[in-house]
Amino acid sequence: MARMDFEVVVLAGGTSRKLNPLVSQEVPKALLPVANRAVLSYVLELLEASNLKDLIVVVEGEDAALRIGGWISGAYVDRLHVEVAAVPEGVGTAGALRAVASYLTANDVLIVSGDLVTDVPPGAVAATHRRHSAVVTALLCPAPVSGPSDTGTSGGKEKAKKPVRCNIVGLDPTRQYLLHMATGAEVEKDIRVQKSILRAVGQIEIRADLMDAHMYAFKRSVLQDILDQKDKFHSIRQDILPYLIRTQLNSEVSDNGGIKSESGMDNMSSQNDLRWLSQHRAIAPSAFQEPHAFSLKLLPDARRTHKCCAYIAGESKYCARLNSIQAYSDINRDVVGEASHLSGYSFSAQNNIIHPSAELGTKTTVGPQCMLAEGSKLGDKCSVKRSVIGRHCRIGSNVKIVNSTVMNHVTIEDGCSIQGSVVCSNVQLQERVVLKDCQVGAGYVVTTGSEHKSESLARK
Repeated sequence: MARMDFEVVVLAGGTSRKLNPLVSQEVPKALLPVANRAVLSYVLELLEASNLKDLIVVVEGEDAALRIGGWISGAYVDRLHVEVAAVPEGVGTAGALRAVASYLTANDVLIVSGDLVTDVPPGAVAATHRRHSAVVTALLCPAPVSGPSDTGTSGGKEKAKKPVRCNIVGLDPTRQYLLHMATGAEVEKDIRVQKSILRAVGQIEIRADLMDAHMYAFKRSVLQDILDQKDKFHSIRQDILPYLIRTQLNSEVSDNGGIKSESGMDNMSSQNDLRWLSQHRAIAPSAFQEPHAFSLKLLPDARRTHKCCAYIAGESKYCARLNSIQAYSDINRDVVGEASHLSGYSFSAQNNIIHPSAELGTKTTVGPQCMLAEGSKLGDKCSVKRSVIGRHCRIGSNVKIVNSTVMNHVTIEDGCSIQGSVVCSNVQLQERVVLKDCQVGAGYVVTTGSEHKSESLARK
């Protein structure tokens, strides 16, 4: 069988601590509901729309992998062929790739984070990668406007909307090649760019308004060699990508596509860390089989260099990652608001979605940019604004829900007020509870008359 052009690996994570108390053993990160759909479904259906239907999904933790694998089998039977692989928790994105790397055979690999919600077609990234004969091509998107910083919650004093803290990106004058990238703590430091790169390109454009979307196309042979030889590398974003960008001019990429071995680097196999949760693997041809139209040559002596490229999404595209509690709230708001085309639902003339089986009491209003799922019931004189309410919730009378996400099987008794909060499944809010900018973990009971502001409430 001819080697296919692209294979796809989805890195679905596990039970991220940054998302406590939203995630749990029962609800790993990939299954968190966004507009009443598992967040992983957005990536899977984006890939399916690009005719990429043979996927490897890597999950941290065997219990989480079993749950995610079971959900995929039920939701995508006869639609996708997905292999789910379990790796130990905490191995990082590079460790997750290292565990499955030897199973990859295509010329190029598309790697996508399972928490990505976007309408940028993967085919555009793949085509850019091929056109430039790059070793890596990263999707960069305009930084989304959000509430507080990447690790914050929607605290009361931090109302101002601002771009999320993102990357410092250095691009060549054509904005096609990645010459520098810094993130996290590095952003606070002085920007240092190698003189050799400046000499080669003449000038460098520094951007602070772009987000690394964690969708990458890699040349497989280079990626496999890096994973083998750089066994301390833990992260694609913090280790592999900076390494490839840094070595563009003193390239360690050999003529046959691998990297030249460095002394003192021990190879380490991670096969013992891998647990396949399916019986067989059958790889089908990729949708991306575009011939090379041309190969741009940015740097001198192209035979001795490799190319790190960027695909920059247009301003009209939506792109966000569910990597914090604030991001969870923002994405739920967006997918029933400005990015409602991503929801997969048809909105009413009132710009909302009320399932036919849902029941509303007298003088109860559900405003625009709201979603009310099947089987849920609201009592009299309730008000719901810019919120998502899940399946089979029981909501009493005189309840106000604003800018909030309520998951499934939640009971909210009379007179409650919920603002800017996330209420997980099977929670009970007793009468006259007031929540503002809170997160309530699954199964928690909030007692009658209590008021909470900017708190995380969860069972011990």
